[in-house]
Amino acid sequence: MRRLERLANRKSPADRLVSPELARALTEIAHEIQRQVGVLIDRRGHIRIVMVGDPRSIFIPDLSAYRVGRDRLNGLRLIHTHLNHEPLNDDDLTDLALLRLDLVAAIDVLHDGLPGLVHTAHLLPDNDAGQPWETLPPCPVHDLAPDFLEMIAALEEEFVRVRRPRPAGDSRDRAILVHVSTEPLSIAEESLAELRDLARSAGIVVAHQIVQRRPIDPRYVMGRGRLKAAVIKAMQLGAEALVFDLNLTPAQVNALAEYTDLKILDRTQTILDIFAQHAQTREGQIQVELAQLRYMLPRLGAKQTAGAFSRLTGGIGGRGPGETKLEIDRRRAQDRIAQLEREVAKLGDRRRLRRARRTRKGLPIVSIVGYTNAGKSTLLNQLTQSHVTAEDALFATLNPVSRRLRFPQEREIIITDTVGFIRNLPKELTAAFRTTLEELDQADLLLHVLDASSPTIDEQAQAVRGLLNELGLAHKPVLPVLNKIDLCAPDLVHGLAHRYNGVPISALDRATFTPLLDAMAERLWAAPSIIAPEP
Repeated sequence: MRRLERLANRKSPADRLVSPELARALTEIAHEIQRQVGVLIDRRGHIRIVMVGDPRSIFIPDLSAYRVGRDRLNGLRLIHTHLNHEPLNDDDLTDLALLRLDLVAAIDVLHDGLPGLVHTAHLLPDNDAGQPWETLPPCPVHDLAPDFLEMIAALEEEFVRVRRPRPAGDSRDRAILVHVSTEPLSIAEESLAELRDLARSAGIVVAHQIVQRRPIDPRYVMGRGRLKAAVIKAMQLGAEALVFDLNLTPAQVNALAEYTDLKILDRTQTILDIFAQHAQTREGQIQVELAQLRYMLPRLGAKQTAGAFSRLTGGIGGRGPGETKLEIDRRRAQDRIAQLEREVAKLGDRRRLRRARRTRKGLPIVSIVGYTNAGKSTLLNQLTQSHVTAEDALFATLNPVSRRLRFPQEREIIITDTVGFIRNLPKELTAAFRTTLEELDQADLLLHVLDASSPTIDEQAQAVRGLLNELGLAHKPVLPVLNKIDLCAPDLVHGLAHRYNGVPISALDRATFTPLLDAMAERLWAAPSIIAPEP
């Protein structure tokens, strides 16, 4: 123990990987106790940590205090012993990559306790071969060149050089997208493509994507080997986050964050981020905050340390120890949820009054529904000469927007744009936006806008129908509208129109609207329950 303690007070030359004297001290102790012995040395040559393992491995403690920017290594090199003359193993190379060590070295322990060959490896920037590290030829400790600091400086310069430079002022996160399931590859790729669109709408730069076909691991979602590869790839590409194409449990988020030291996002959180960016009105902001709180409530305390649970808050005249910080956070979140729900109820009352006034005027109501980014807002703008926000992005519209549309014979209708639907819509969003979707209850006709150019049009249509059923709107008359026909071949448009019994249009071309307007008029004023207003 005294000899191990003295190791911590030694200093190795900064420009040498390890001095012969330090190498001999390590191998002699390892030979005597028949365990691996190692040290972590900083770039000034100071020994920061001394470690003792078992005969085959060594455990590295938490190095969070040494974490630095993504373009740099962490400033520590691992020097340890191997008792059986073996080269660097998978554990050594994994530690090198996951901890972003400057270098890892294993010194052979000879039969007399003297140091033998030194096996070394260092990380590489992203390269065509995909190999994240380079293993150098072993050599005796006395033959190590005094150029360690120069080599590390050159490596870090190379990391910066090969990474795609960010434009000035671009602070967007870079992320790796991850899809794990047993679905066929075609379905997995379609789902990942939608996640890529979600990430783009949320302001995330997609640096790489991973598809793994396997059952979901209850702890880490993906297999440990692929997770290690994802972390290494993130380091090479400068990615700060992993975005998973499913909804994670609080335990999975916590386990992944601890293992990877990266931001962990799931599908729900990505959608919530988009909603938060696009919410402009007070109503939209309230409903987004409500959805975020409902999502975060079960996850409060997921990253609390043991000490956090022991922090107690008492008050003047309070009895007992008081509430833990976790309990206070949960109570505050629940109080805020209750307050927001009351505000949503008030907004719902006002919306119902406006609907009642429209109903008394006898104007038919048409609601535009459909998958997100199908072109609903663009169609509303072109039909009514409006200027509703319409972007090539998911969930550009959050709040319903109503406009008047005049037909021949001085007939008018109210046409309403609604929030887009999506597969696997998080229940937090469905609950928070139920008041908004109540607009559909009063609709006399639903225009179901379909993106005819989408390869997943069938899945998108099924998702919309499923959500309408969930909202109790299956009885509403629906007119399918096949949008974006300007991006499709005529034969495909004809087939889709026949399959969905829909009206093909291009929302960018008003000349295609005549069949749509005729179909709407036929559906609305042919029904006996609808009475057209007199001229």
